[in-house]
Amino acid sequence: MLKTLDNSLELLKCFTKQNPSWGVRELSKEMNMNHSVVYRILSTFESHGFLAQNSETKKYELGIRFMEYGYIVQEKMNLSNFIYPIMKELSEETEESTFLTWLEGSEGITVEIAETDKRIKFAVSKGARSVLYAGASSKVIMAYLPQEKIAEIMDTGLQAFTTKTILEPETLLKDLEEIRAKGWCYSIGEYSESIFALSVPLFNRKNEIIASLTIGGPEYRMPESIIPEVLPKLQKAAEKIQGYFSQYDVETQSNYISR
Repeated sequence: MLKTLDNSLELLKCFTKQNPSWGVRELSKEMNMNHSVVYRILSTFESHGFLAQNSETKKYELGIRFMEYGYIVQEKMNLSNFIYPIMKELSEETEESTFLTWLEGSEGITVEIAETDKRIKFAVSKGARSVLYAGASSKVIMAYLPQEKIAEIMDTGLQAFTTKTILEPETLLKDLEEIRAKGWCYSIGEYSESIFALSVPLFNRKNEIIASLTIGGPEYRMPESIIPEVLPKLQKAAEKIQGYFSQYDVETQSNYISR
């Protein structure tokens, strides 16, 4: 019974922003599970409103039930109502967009955004996932992971997203060590061409890394010479958020609302 439940939940995890719909056969192949077993699981989720089958494509998509639960979690936690104003104030002070990136497994996921009013800006969507080894918002998280987790991530292979993505393990390890020593990370064009990011880590009550706070935008607006002016503003905003995380013992991304 527990094995069936575990398989069902693992199957449900396949429905992401990048892959929001699945056919029975393709999901069966993805999960390496028997076709009939996958069909029964999908049908059960559908009968309870957790999934819905598209009448045209016959593929399954997340159902309305998750929206209902999302509202319940939002009312219960209410974290975004506290954090977003801090991020918006930071965005107005720096005139750049601000992002809250959460650690989920071996990836970073954007859970909150406060965009700048400037016409030219770096745009990212809520729910967007990224690797942990490229770009300041993710690397500042990776830098504080246990060494075995860092090794596990690098063992899966490092993919180039731009010509500036660090692909040499030794260079990446040295970079992570420098980030831990400084307590912040600055990158240009590692994940997206000509985009800068300046990030600081966020921890839970156990002093475990769980997220990062980042300002990002076009490269030409944030040369390294400006970092001393902007970094204190970012760190001050992070301290406010950090205090809230510690007060309410925020542990995982599931404690944060996904709106």
